[in-house]
Amino acid sequence: MGPLPREMKVNQKIQKCLSEVYGDTFSSLHYEALVARLEKSQKLIKKNRKAHWDEGDVVLITYADQFYAEDKKPLPTFNQFYNEWLKSTFSHVHLLPFYPWSSDDGFSVINYYQVAEETGDWNDIKQLAESSRLMFDFVCNHMSAKSEWFNNYLQQLDGYEEFFIAMDPDTDLSNVTRPRALPLLTPFTLKDNTVRHLWTTFSDDQIDLNYANPLVLLAMVDVLLSYLEQGADYVRLDAVGFMWKEPGTTCIHLEKTHQLIKLFRAIADCAAPGTAIITETNVPHKDNISYYGNGRDEAHMVYQFSLPPLVLHAVQRQDTTTLCQWAQSLELPSTETTWFNFLASHDGIGLNPLRGLLPEDEIMRLVTELQQEGALVNWKNNPDGSRSPYEINVTYMDALTPGNSSDAERFSRFILAHAILLSFPGVPAIYIQSILGSRNDYEGVEKLGYNRAINRKKYHIRQIETELADETCLRHAIYHELSRLIVLRRNSKAFHPDSDFKINSVTPAVMQIKRTAETGEEITGLFNISAQTQTINIDIENGFDLISEESISGKELTLHAWQVMWVKK
Repeated sequence: MGPLPREMKVNQKIQKCLSEVYGDTFSSLHYEALVARLEKSQKLIKKNRKAHWDEGDVVLITYADQFYAEDKKPLPTFNQFYNEWLKSTFSHVHLLPFYPWSSDDGFSVINYYQVAEETGDWNDIKQLAESSRLMFDFVCNHMSAKSEWFNNYLQQLDGYEEFFIAMDPDTDLSNVTRPRALPLLTPFTLKDNTVRHLWTTFSDDQIDLNYANPLVLLAMVDVLLSYLEQGADYVRLDAVGFMWKEPGTTCIHLEKTHQLIKLFRAIADCAAPGTAIITETNVPHKDNISYYGNGRDEAHMVYQFSLPPLVLHAVQRQDTTTLCQWAQSLELPSTETTWFNFLASHDGIGLNPLRGLLPEDEIMRLVTELQQEGALVNWKNNPDGSRSPYEINVTYMDALTPGNSSDAERFSRFILAHAILLSFPGVPAIYIQSILGSRNDYEGVEKLGYNRAINRKKYHIRQIETELADETCLRHAIYHELSRLIVLRRNSKAFHPDSDFKINSVTPAVMQIKRTAETGEEITGLFNISAQTQTINIDIENGFDLISEESISGKELTLHAWQVMWVKK
């Protein structure tokens, strides 16, 4: 990048990232356009974002069209449900992509700037922001083949010639990491009848954007800034690890991808200080944490992808050893970062984050056992031509418990697992299907034709409210107890994301998590991850279990099957 006028040197971090990625191809005209767009956002954004996270931050993950009714669209219906049932429990709502889309339940975006008309409008988003802070998806790697941008490319309009990545199909791309068992290149015919093979990492309806083109960067920065202007406090960078492509490499986790994330953060810091940038990279742990950068220049949070399968493995084996060994290694690069913790999401339970933590035969054993209990599995192609499982598709409720179990055991295992989630350092996120106590939706899989539909059921608002109010229903029990645990956590400073964290196996079946706040408040979580009563030696003086609301004291403690305690001094 060439020399710039003094008045344009507004942010050295932004300049450095641009120089690292683009060199002289990012011209002074490009930079002038970027500065003008930033200045516009700075004038428009008046909202004060919270400077840092605390124990009160708990995120609800949901679709905008999660609930429906005859008399209103899904977004206002969701707002109604949220205000009545969830507002006092959660601080943030992560609305999965609510833009017009053509496939992948929203992640193939047709128009980044609109709310899907069948769902609602921006006024509904604004109303939700009055009850909750918001987390938006920035689907930055790819967009829909039905989008106007892609149509402009096919029509060969000026300015769109290099918006997407054309590649000679004879190019050796055997080293490219493949997240799905689908072709990497897809042929498309342009207006002049020439055929181009375009990069499609995820599907032939999701066309990868060409970030080597500065105009693509400017267009996507405009999208990011528009989300900040619409009130996003947290921004999730979807599938971000694949953004930069270089044939001959794996095309994942490349240095220029990291530089682009640093650039997005610097832009967000400049336009809307306090915004949290969260990277979504469903990969082994060592790769995942690389997205923190130096702890001050890249992601504020990374998805803790190893936690869901490790908690599941611990419950299945009734053994906390592997979970504790992994958790003892957790280390953040700075106080400006934390973990984004979850157990269930709109996707399945990722298996890649287990690789390097469990032997492959143990991973396959877990997959086989869950398949026998009704779980579905998605597979990926490997560079050597083999296939391996990358995701288990199942509700977390049905993953944790054998099909012939009683509702009482389902309840106990499920609450135990979520108490572990809420005890970990970081910001916890709860999927809507979890707070609703949902089971596998096989009808949805059959109707929609893909495995992930098993955990994406949509509900009529009257039906779900009736079940939640029914004291004989498992949904009722899960909703009330999980909500109670979340509120307890939000009112305990020991669970601040930055509080001291110590974890160990008291016995293979019993795990201890100790959290200590700067104020001195201390909570010891004790978890019996087994179907048998466990008696442990532990010295507790004048303790109080927040969950059972009973006093605890002595040198020996009995935990019933699947019991959890939060003991406060």
